[in-house]
Amino acid sequence: MNTVELIRKKRNGLPLTKSEIHFLINSYQNKKIPDYQFSAFLMAVYFRGMNETEQSALTDAMINSGKIVDLRKIKGVKVDKHSTGGVGDKTSMIIAPIAAAAGVKVPMISGRGLGHSGGTLDKLDSIPGFRTDLSLSQFKNILKKCGAVLIGQTKEIAPADKLIYALRDVTATVESIPLITGSIMSKKIAEGIDGLVLDVKTGSGAFMSDEKDAAKLAESLIRTAKSFDKKVIAFITDMNQPLGNYIGNWFEVHESIKVLQGENVEDLLELSLTLSGAMIYLGNKAGSIEEGKKISFELIKNGKAFEKFIEIVKNQGGDLKYIHNPDLYPKSKFSKKIFSPKTGHLSVINNYDIGMSALELGAGRRTKEDKIDPKAGIIFYSKIGSKINKGDVIAEVFTDNKAKLEIARDKILNSLTFSHTKTKKLKIIKKIIN
Repeated sequence: MNTVELIRKKRNGLPLTKSEIHFLINSYQNKKIPDYQFSAFLMAVYFRGMNETEQSALTDAMINSGKIVDLRKIKGVKVDKHSTGGVGDKTSMIIAPIAAAAGVKVPMISGRGLGHSGGTLDKLDSIPGFRTDLSLSQFKNILKKCGAVLIGQTKEIAPADKLIYALRDVTATVESIPLITGSIMSKKIAEGIDGLVLDVKTGSGAFMSDEKDAAKLAESLIRTAKSFDKKVIAFITDMNQPLGNYIGNWFEVHESIKVLQGENVEDLLELSLTLSGAMIYLGNKAGSIEEGKKISFELIKNGKAFEKFIEIVKNQGGDLKYIHNPDLYPKSKFSKKIFSPKTGHLSVINNYDIGMSALELGAGRRTKEDKIDPKAGIIFYSKIGSKINKGDVIAEVFTDNKAKLEIARDKILNSLTFSHTKTKKLKIIKKIIN
């Protein structure tokens, strides 16, 4: 096959065959196609898109670029969750133990944060001793033993995705629904799942800020999952404000512990119960999502979900003293309370700026090489629709870099819009796509 001709074909809006797509992916992975040619192909896909057959072929090529994990010897339905990410999005650490406590097997392969959006791996790494770099054999053993395991992408799973994503990141082709779909689904299907729950975020703190674009992505992910005979449910959820109140790696572990111990963090609890309820439903442990939500709530109430979280942390080498007593965790050298400059109803939050404020404090990274401070973060007390008086504490910021306190304060205050009239609270679950 001729690489230039295939680039031209896609540039002109013509569909590629399965064999042509496999040729391009395999050739790039094996360094037979240079970066500049594959970049041209990615840009052609960005502008011309892919049809359903092409999308499945792209995902298939990326899956088969490495190993497909065989979990058939482990009894039970294997269900994972994928979130497109956002600010304060810590649901993985809550729903994995809930679903596992209900008898569902949860093989969860997660990613790291970059930019304003946090990553589950960075949050788990903030637990001293917790290992996310397990081998596939260790991954299987822990899954069999306690029903859930949370690790990062291994070298064996969809290695083409890692190569292609790095190129997309520097060629302005990240925001492509076919390429996003291939990246997400290749990793999820290669990990050996039977079912997948999708949490597709929309709003100012989301990757897809427009709800219509989020729905298109969700539908693309669903079609691709079904083409590989996977059970799938998608939720379009709100990311116009931080999820929960805690932002930052250890902060989010701490808030997850609070929820698993029964604390009602309203929006975070509602979303977590919905996602875990859907996982329990897909795992054949409930007859509906609603029944799965009730089971989830009962598992929090009777303590079994928190017990399962402790079991997961123990099996992956984490120090349990910080789980049992989070207040023992090291504290940041500096902190600052942020007071409201006016009285009014909080009507808009630029959630992207909240995420970037956490990054400034040390909780995120601008490049993959940046080091994260697990202690850094924000406690954000206010929600859209709240009545706030002048002088009320809106948020508190924590960092080891004193110079960043004022930068974060100004960024947070500039992200807020107040109204004289009462504003509605946001609905966390916007749409279900099944």
